[in-house]
Amino acid sequence: MNRRELEQFILRHYHVEPDRPWVQSPNHEVFRHGGNRKWFALIMDVSGEKLGLRGRDHLDVVNLKCDPMLIGSLMGEPGFFPAYHMNKASWITAALDGSAAEDEIKMLLEMSFAATAPKMPRKKRG
Repeated sequence: MNRRELEQFILRHYHVEPDRPWVQSPNHEVFRHGGNRKWFALIMDVSGEKLGLRGRDHLDVVNLKCDPMLIGSLMGEPGFFPAYHMNKASWITAALDGSAAEDEIKMLLEMSFAATAPKMPRKKRG
């Protein structure tokens, strides 16, 4: 899955347009919930060396909120890295160059969307 495919998937399935909050980084796109404005995906291009890769070529990646129990096992999969510029205990970075499996990215996207969704108010006891 590449960047464009992921952007189109998010638009079709979550009906969310990206916003670009950083003028100095126009290729960094944040996808957030409408109600609480929490991020569920951050697509950006970063230098490969910042992900521990050789070379300085830029790579499109997505950061997704992830169950901490899954992060360890995903680190052994191709195309997954410790979260770039986010809390590494609850976020993960996936490469958008075809090395990370598309079905895993979609599964993580759904988990991230659910984990950051607005919470339903609790009923008052009375």
